[in-house]
Amino acid sequence: MAGKSSQPQSRAAGKKKPATKKSGTGSGPVSSEDLLRFYREMLMIRRFEEKAGQLYGMGLIGGFCHLYIGQEAVVVGMTEARRDEDQVITSYRDHGHMLACGMDPKGVMAELTGRSDGYSSGKGGSMHMFSKEKQFYGGHGIVAAQVPIGTGLAFANQYRDNDSVAIAYFGDGASNQGQVYESFNMAQLWSLPVVYVVENNQYAMGTAIQRSSSETHLHRRGISFNIPGIEVDGMDVVAVRDAGLEALEHCRSGKGPIILEMKTYRYRGHSMSDPAKYRTREEVNEVREHHDPIEHIRAEVLKRKFASEDELKAIDKDIRQVVNDAAQFAQESPEPDPAELYTDVLA
Repeated sequence: MAGKSSQPQSRAAGKKKPATKKSGTGSGPVSSEDLLRFYREMLMIRRFEEKAGQLYGMGLIGGFCHLYIGQEAVVVGMTEARRDEDQVITSYRDHGHMLACGMDPKGVMAELTGRSDGYSSGKGGSMHMFSKEKQFYGGHGIVAAQVPIGTGLAFANQYRDNDSVAIAYFGDGASNQGQVYESFNMAQLWSLPVVYVVENNQYAMGTAIQRSSSETHLHRRGISFNIPGIEVDGMDVVAVRDAGLEALEHCRSGKGPIILEMKTYRYRGHSMSDPAKYRTREEVNEVREHHDPIEHIRAEVLKRKFASEDELKAIDKDIRQVVNDAAQFAQESPEPDPAELYTDVLA
C-alpha cells in the first residue's frame, strides 16, 4: 500500500489515561421493527440452545456443550451495531454468536451432532465452527486464545486500510489470562481497530468473580494501557446496541481499541456437565423473573402495542419450527467419512 508503513506507529507518550464510564438502559431511537427483530433474534438463540440441551441429554451431541441461555442480548445488540465486514471471534460459548451472525441453524446443529453437513464437516463440534462468508472466525476451546487472534484480525484490517473492525468476545474468567494483556498492549500501542467485549456472566466456570478477580469492574482493565472502557447492562439489548455503535465508531475513527464490559448472566451451568451447585436457585430465579433480556423486550413490545400476545406467540411458534427442522436435518445428515480424518489438517 503506497505511502503507508507496514509497521504501525507508536502512540504519543504521556497521554492522559482514559476515564471509564457506564452505559445505562439505551438511549438511541428504537422502532417497532427494531424491537420485534431483537425479540425474534434473541428468541431464536434461546430456543436453539434449549433444543441443543435436549439433544445433548439424548446423547446426540457429544463432548462439551456450553449454552448461551441468558446472554442473548449481548450478541444480538452487538450484531445490530456491527457491519457485515466486521469480523467476530469468540470462545466456546459460541452457538448464539453463530446464529446472530446469520449462520444457518441447520448447519450449526449438524456440526453440534458431528454430521458432515455441519459448518466444520462434523469435525469441530460445539467449540470449533467457522464461517468465512459471515466473518465468523470461530469459537475457540482454549480460554482467552481468541483474544490475540482477534487482535491479529484488527492488525490485518489496519494493514489493509479497509475500515473494518474486529470484535473479540471473551468471558470474565478469560479476563485474568496473560495473553489478554499482551493483546491490550499491542492493540493500544499500534492503535488497532478492535472492540474487546467482556461477557461478564459473574462466574468463571464455578468461581464467582469476587473470588477470582482483584478488580471486578472489568471495563477498567485497560486503564494501564490507556484503553477506554464502558460498563454496559448486558441484559438490555438496546443498551448493548448503543454501546456497540459508540465503540465501533471509536475504532473506525482511528482511536484504537476499546473495552465493553457486558454485565450479563447465564442461567445454565458452565457446560452441560455442570450442575451449578455453587449458586442458589433463588439467585437464578431472581434474574429470570426481573432481568431476563427476552422478557424485557416482550414487555416493551406489548406496552407500546407493537404486537399482540397472539402475534408474539406466532413468532415463537415459527421459531420453534425452524429449530425443530434444524434438529431433524442434523439427525438425518450423514456422519463424516472416516477418510475425512486426514483432511483440513495443517501439517
